[in-house]
Amino acid sequence: MQFDEVILGRRSIRGYKPDPVPRALIEEILQIAMRAPSSMNTQPWNFYVITGKPLDRIRQGNTERMIAGVPQSREFRTGRPFAGPHRDRQIGVAKQLFSAMGIARDDADARQDWVLRGFRQFDAPVCIIITYDRDLDGSDDTPFDCGAVATALVNAAWSRGLGTVINSQGIMQSPVVREHAGIADDQVIMKSIALGWPDESFPANAVVSTRKSVDEAAVFVGFEEPAQ
Repeated sequence: MQFDEVILGRRSIRGYKPDPVPRALIEEILQIAMRAPSSMNTQPWNFYVITGKPLDRIRQGNTERMIAGVPQSREFRTGRPFAGPHRDRQIGVAKQLFSAMGIARDDADARQDWVLRGFRQFDAPVCIIITYDRDLDGSDDTPFDCGAVATALVNAAWSRGLGTVINSQGIMQSPVVREHAGIADDQVIMKSIALGWPDESFPANAVVSTRKSVDEAAVFVGFEEPAQ
């Protein structure tokens, strides 16, 4: 694919085929992703790539603890709840997804099942956990850099026919994730990315979220001044 095709065509995938993803292909994707820029070349990121029975154990532990009401233990701060236009966009994409899946507003069971899909990593065959070195904790540059590598990763995967969805549900119960992924104590769990071959028959996969315009997002300064 051309660069613009990848950027404009990529969308979050929430339904996957069960087919395995070759390790060599994932390694290729990671190699490309790690060309992402980082502050002063610190490259703070690390990856735990999980599949098979260890991933099944994480799915089970996540869902069991959430259903039991165990408080979430996400390691990277969540911040305040969204409000204003940010909340409006969150609600907007949720409405798109529920509409695509035929989930009615008053269908509590279907909505609960949808939420639990997130804690199961959307039943994808692979989960990639992004962590960063604990001795960088507190640096604002570090999460920015991890965001850059995550963006590069999902785009590299899309260019090779793979789907992804960046999420936090899969890491809300960090003790479960740490135990079954074998995450070292010197790492902070940042984000998780579900990865696999898209199931084109899954209705939510056709949803394309809206984006605000350049006029809304950008301020141009000095462009109307005469050239010197």
